[in-house]
Amino acid sequence: MIRFDGRVAIVTGAARGLGRAHALGFAARGAKVLVSDLGQNGQPSEGTLATVAEIEAAGGTALANAADVGDPAACAAAVKQAMDAWGRVDILINNAGILRDKSFAKMTIEDIDLVIKVHLQGSLYFTHAVWPVMRAQDYGRIVFTSSASGVYGNFGQANYGAAKAGMLGLMNVLHLEGMKSNIRVNTLVPSAATEMTKNLLPQMALDLLAPEHVTPAVLFLCGEDAPSHVIFSAGAGVYDVTHIQEGPGVYLPPGQRTPEEIAARFAEISSKAQLAEVSGATEQTQKFIGLALQHAGTAG
Repeated sequence: MIRFDGRVAIVTGAARGLGRAHALGFAARGAKVLVSDLGQNGQPSEGTLATVAEIEAAGGTALANAADVGDPAACAAAVKQAMDAWGRVDILINNAGILRDKSFAKMTIEDIDLVIKVHLQGSLYFTHAVWPVMRAQDYGRIVFTSSASGVYGNFGQANYGAAKAGMLGLMNVLHLEGMKSNIRVNTLVPSAATEMTKNLLPQMALDLLAPEHVTPAVLFLCGEDAPSHVIFSAGAGVYDVTHIQEGPGVYLPPGQRTPEEIAARFAEISSKAQLAEVSGATEQTQKFIGLALQHAGTAG
């Protein structure tokens, strides 16, 4: 059974919706939880306090935090609050988010900056604050919350999609950098009925997409034997993994490196027949160099 006894989790955006469900889920399995959500004048919101009270009423341990994830000092203070209270931080769930949906033609720079600040920079700031703690204790589990809008696109969400796509880049790099310190980093792609989506979907869909159905995926991604570098989708009781793959590559001799030759062979270049995952940017570069050397040897 996956348990979190003795572990400390920080969940952002935990006053309601997905964050609340995650916080309750960790607490129910033994974790001490810092329930973090945007407050006012440095004081936790009613929703944050309600989540803490719900955890405590069930026999769990939790503290309220009012950090603005867009403020790196507030993120660092939240981590310090958890460290002062419990001496460690094992799990970070970057969940806080907002929407400012508009078509790109109508979207303001303020709409873009705010959404990227909360989602992408907020995740960076909180993770940067907890990273040295996890490295020092040689243990960490981090989940970034992406979206199908970031992985696949969605009309009217250029700001949100860009921020959510950034989560994949964060995961890719921190997975590599965290391996030696037993820090496992994954990305969640949830489909859930939350305050952000309640006006976008019919009631029947909202009923199916309860946030509680996503939380088991988060708990799995934070267990002792959790994987790392996984894009894990969850919603309505359905769980899936997204894979980023590319083909073996098509080598073009020097005289054929023209846009016209690429166009003529684009079907071959874009073929899905031999797709494979790539572990990192270096592997891709090595593949290109290897293929070029192979053909250079043949030409010689």
